[in-house]
This record gives sequence, structure tokens and C-alpha cells, in this order.
Amino acid sequence: MPTVDVLAKRLESYLAPEKVRRVKRAYYYAEQAHEGQMRRSGERYITHPLAVATILSEMHMDHQSLMAAMLHDVIEDTAVSKDALVEQFGPGVADLVDGVSKLTHLEFETKKEEQAENFQKMVLAMSKDIRVILVKLADRLHNMRTLGAMPPEKKRRKARETLDIYAPIALRLGINDLRIELENLAFEALYPLRAQRIARAIKKSRGNRKELVTQIRQALADRLEVEGIDAQVVGREKHLFSIYNKMKDQRKTLQEILDVYGFRIITNSVDSCYRILGVVHNFYKPVPNRFKDYIAIPKANGYQSLHTTLIGMNGVPIEIQIRTQEMEDMANHGIAAHWLYKNDDSSDNSPTHARARRWVKGLLEMQERAGNPVEFIENVKIDLFPDEIYLFTPKGKILEMPKGATAVDFAYAVHTDIGNSCVGCLINRQIAPLSQPLESGDTVKIITAPGARPNPAWLNFVITAKARSNIRHFLKNLKKQDSVELGRKLLNNSLKNFDTELEAVSDKTINGLLQEYHLKKLDDLLEDIGLGNKVSYVVARRLLNDSPELPEASNDKAMTVSGTEGMLVTYAKCCRPIPGDPIVGVISKGKGIVIHVEQCRNIVEKRKDPDQCVHLRWDKSMEGEFIVDLRVEMRNARGVLASVANAVSQADANIESIEMQERDATTSRLNLTVAVSSRQHLARVIRRLHSLKPVGKIERVQG
Repeated sequence: MPTVDVLAKRLESYLAPEKVRRVKRAYYYAEQAHEGQMRRSGERYITHPLAVATILSEMHMDHQSLMAAMLHDVIEDTAVSKDALVEQFGPGVADLVDGVSKLTHLEFETKKEEQAENFQKMVLAMSKDIRVILVKLADRLHNMRTLGAMPPEKKRRKARETLDIYAPIALRLGINDLRIELENLAFEALYPLRAQRIARAIKKSRGNRKELVTQIRQALADRLEVEGIDAQVVGREKHLFSIYNKMKDQRKTLQEILDVYGFRIITNSVDSCYRILGVVHNFYKPVPNRFKDYIAIPKANGYQSLHTTLIGMNGVPIEIQIRTQEMEDMANHGIAAHWLYKNDDSSDNSPTHARARRWVKGLLEMQERAGNPVEFIENVKIDLFPDEIYLFTPKGKILEMPKGATAVDFAYAVHTDIGNSCVGCLINRQIAPLSQPLESGDTVKIITAPGARPNPAWLNFVITAKARSNIRHFLKNLKKQDSVELGRKLLNNSLKNFDTELEAVSDKTINGLLQEYHLKKLDDLLEDIGLGNKVSYVVARRLLNDSPELPEASNDKAMTVSGTEGMLVTYAKCCRPIPGDPIVGVISKGKGIVIHVEQCRNIVEKRKDPDQCVHLRWDKSMEGEFIVDLRVEMRNARGVLASVANAVSQADANIESIEMQERDATTSRLNLTVAVSSRQHLARVIRRLHSLKPVGKIERVQG
């Protein structure tokens, strides 16, 4: 275990002596605060913060991050307060420590809830300073290295959490070394037997491979030297978890995966990278469609490299990554490689840092819209795995999206308002369905319309968390607006029985009733009425402080249905009402009003209860398509189905479904579902059908 002096020696290579002294001071302060505390393994507790700081020093993190690493458990586990840290080390370090503390030691009802809540806290902390997440990742890495002392159940839970959340974050921030170690440690804890078997197989094959690896590496190095290119060729080891994943995903045997040889060529300039690519493609035959250029289009986490696969001597597949030294540092340490603080409060503005910031900002926006922590974490897990495609806007701007993204995901990625008002799309200048998965290189143009709104069906195919959370957020608000409007209509309708309306009721009376119901504002009361949680008759009586029996509502005081009530008014499928039918509304708790035909057999009991039934009438200007079921008795004749379809079409109606049942050798029954606009329109359809010779009896099916 390294001591603080060993750490200080390492820090002197890149930090000023004054900053190293401050890190040591934080160590001694933490040592005193944790005095007497022990880890489960039996070591002094201070060994953990020191190890976390050592991990961060390997990434060349700034002194404030190292101080926060030393102190990251003092607020939670000792009597030291945040104010005491501000006084001792300044607000910068105290905020970092507070941010890391918020991510741990939280107790919740279920393990899933706990994981989700932790993650939300993490996002909030990251939003203020991304160094919080780097300290947390180093903390998690040391915890994973010392998992041995934990009980088996806790081991598995920590390992699963690491694979689900922390390793993907490290990948997203481009910290490859740390991610690989996290994945391997979690894999070993979760599947110890599988990990042992793969490790043994790698060790066994290493002896046979060594000679071939040396030959290929030397051949590549010699060829580059002949071409006058200064570059270093190194063999690349596959790690346990990636081997296991490849076996699982690609359904390959362990031998097939180990038979692929990996090399990395590191050079001094981007220009040399492309020259090396030409050299190796001339030297060995490249495999078609296996070349990726992440230098021209970097990954979301800032990763840059050229990837190619070649067929080497004796038909051996060789995977090669070509990159500069700066790209190599970036690949291993990610955002930490760019963490060059000029002073205590200025941060690096590199493209990678900006990209990571953009990701954090997107997470925050998503968190605000998510209904609960579990929904949020499901959304984030989708976004963390960066199997990405690259798309172009009509103006040529490149957007990166997860694989399988659709035009709706693209619309929300451009802007929330564009997503909300999207009605169609052009993919590569061709009209295409909104649900079509996009492919790398597609140019996508979104068609919008004023007044358009998100369609609930989009939730079946969107894959980005931003699109999903925005659609849900919009629909949630839409339902609220609809229920407030419907509640206002129902309450005014009930007040009409007393020859008054809501506008005529004094504010004092309304506020008194709101207090009685423990509600904050009138909209809350109207929403409750619209959702069917409160009965409009009762509320009307309470508003007027009146106790006489409510008179039976007459038809001229019935509420008008205009078809614009939104999601809270639905039409019963049992009797399928259409404009012109006498109708009643049944208040369904939490769902609003369901409209039935007056004579519907399914509501016989409910009709006697004035609290559950509302008298309704159709608005004269009612428009739209309504579904009607018809039963047609007819004689069997050639081409009769075509004649029926033609007759319905001539009456300007649409057939939704058609089913024919043979009664006997001469007659059949046709069950027909048609879309009409009113009773008059239905009468026109029936007249057309009656004009056909084979058609006998026609009846409308209800209930």
C-alpha cells in the first residue's frame, strides 16, 4: 500500500510544490478525522482515501480533485461538516467532497430505487463539476479492487451496479484504462467460474501466440521504417469482459476470438496516421467494410483512432488501431487527459470537455422530465451505451445518435420544440415513415407544422431517452390541460341547474372550498372533477352552500360534446355512439368521461346514479370519423363482397373491417365495421346497401 510520501513524490512530476503540500495537508486532516475507523478487511480506513487519490494521480488529475479524494468520506463518516471543510480548504474542495458524499450512503425502499436515486444525485453533482464523477469512479475502482472482504450478496450487487452504471460512464467519458479494470473486476465478482476459465485459456494460448505476435509486430515495424515513418507498434491484449461479451453477442467460441491478433500503431501526427493506413493496406490485404475513421468523426466521448482489419500471413486476421500519442492518452484517460487547470477556478475548454459537458446537460434535462428515479435510470442506461450512428442535418451539420434511432429521435436531438411539432420527415430527400431506423450517413430533414403535438404511438419506436422523456412530459401536461377544461365544462354544467356559472361564484367561496378539500388552486379542483375523482354536482352544491335536492338535469341543460375535449373524453366500444344518437356520459374515476348511447345495456345500473352519469348532447358542428358495427343478412351471389365494398365507398364511408359467415348453402351474414361522420351519413350507407339485390336485413349492432 503506498504511503502519502510515495504519492507526493509522484505528484511532484506534474504539480507545483505548493499544491503537493495542500494535498498532503488534506491527507493528514482526513487521517485525523477517520482515527479509529477500520475497513471491513481490517485495514485502517485512511488507506481507502489514499488509494483513491493514488488512482487519480495516475490520470494526472488536479490538486483539488486529489484533496477531494482524500476527504471524500469525512462528511458522511465523521463529525466534520461541510462548513468546516470550506474554512480549512476553500469552497472548491468542499463542493467536490459534498458532491461525492451525495452519491453514497443513501438508504431507499428497494435496491433498484437506491441505485436510481444514487444516479440522480450523481447527475446533479456532475452538472456543477464533472470532477465529482472522476473522484467517484476512482472510489468505485478501489472498492472493486477490495471486494474480497464483502459478503457474496453485496459483492454481486456492487458488481452488477458497476457494470450497469459506472463502467458505461467511464466509457462515455473516454477513461478506457479505468473502464477495462472496472469491467474485469465486476465480471470476476459476478461470474467467478467463467472469468477463471477464460483467464486460464488466455494464459494457455499466450505461449503459442507469442512467437506469431512478435513476427507480425516486427514485420509491421520494419515496413514502416522502410517507408520512413516514425511510429511505435505494440501488441494489444483483449480483456476478460470484452472476450466474454464477444463470445455471447457474436456466438463465437473462445478459440475463434483468441485467433484474432490486435496491434496498435502510435505515431506523431494525424497526417502520419493516414500514411500508415496506406502502408499497412499495401502490406496486408484489408477486410472489406471493416475500416472505421474515428479521427475525422470522433466518438461522443472524444475517442479518436483509425480502425482496420487485415488478413496477415497464413490467413491470420489482424485488427489494427492507428493513432497519435495525444489520441492514445485520450483513449486511456479520456476527459481526465484534458484536465489542465490553469488556476483554482478555471477549467479546460477542450472539445472533449465540451462534449462531456453537453452529455451532462442532456442528462439534467432528462432528469427534470422523468416521472421517477427508476424511469430516469432506464432512460439513461439506454443512452450510456454508445453504439452510435452519424447523421447530417440539411445544412451539413453532423449529429451523433444511438444505433436504431428514428427521425423522431433526431427531431428531439435538434430541439425539443422541433420534436414536439414534428409531422413527417425526408430521409436522403425521400419521404419516409417517422419510425424508420436511420443509418450512418443519412441526411434527415424534419417537417414540422404549427399546432402539431407528439403522438403517444411514438413511444413504441423512439430509442433515445431525450425523445422518450419529452414525449411523456408533453402527454402528461396535455392530459392535465384536458382534464382541467373538462372539469370546468362539467362544473359549469352542474351550476346551470342553479341558473348560475363558475364566473359568478366569488373568490372567497372558491378559496374556502379549496381549503376544505386541501387543494392549492382552482385548476387542481377542476382537474379532479375532469378525472372523475370528484363529482361536479356535489362541488356545485358546496360552492353555492345549498342543501336542497338537485333537480333532474333537463336536456337543454345537458353538456355539449364537440370532439375537442382531448384525451379525457372517449367513446364506448360496446355501443359505438355517433353524432345524432341520444347519449349519456359515464364518469370513470381517473379517466374522465366515457360516452355511451342512452339505451346501452352496459350502463343500466349506472344511469340511476346522478353522481356517475352526465347528460350530454352533440355539438351541431361536430366533425370526425366514428366507428359503427353493422350486421347484413344476404343471399350468396358471385361478386357480392365487391358490390358491398363499392356501395360503402359510393356513400363516402370507409370499411374498417369485414367478416363473412356462411349461414347455409344460400345465405350468409356479413359483419361490417364502417367509419361514418353522423347518423345521417350512416343512413346514407344503409340505403346504398339496401339497393343491392342480394342484401336482405341490415341492423346496427350495439351493446
